Amino acid sequence: MKRFLPLLTVGLVVLGGCGLEKPPAKLAEELNKAEKPAAAPAAPAAAPAPAAPAAAPADPKLAAGKTVYDGGCNACHDAGMMNAPKPGDKAAWAPRIAKGEETVIKNTINGLNGMPAKGGNAALTDEQLTNAAKYLMSLAK
Repeated sequence: MKRFLPLLTVGLVVLGGCGLEKPPAKLAEELNKAEKPAAAPAAPAAAPAPAAPAAAPADPKLAAGKTVYDGGCNACHDAGMMNAPKPGDKAAWAPRIAKGEETVIKNTINGLNGMPAKGGNAALTDEQLTNAAKYLMSLAK
């Protein structure tokens, strides 16, 4: 039991850090898919060139939003986890942006469709989340 307790504590800290007590069902499905070995492709595909890091926006609020995004939001959005719209994906962002900037910001703060409130980081302020949401929307326009 003494050996198990530290592992349990670490596990709870990790889950608590992302704001989730357990992964949502959709995330669990994606994780299970990732663990299964994929069939070998007929011909090896060339590795894509690494993306160049995006330059900081000139607008100070968008630059602050990029900093927040790079500090944690990117974990889900870059991978498209749980249908999180990827940065710059105009098709995925269009229906969200069409609902209005205020709706996107409200959903960023309150959570929506599996995304926890404040992206699972309760330490973020509404202003930080607003800047991050505006940064992501600016990439899709």
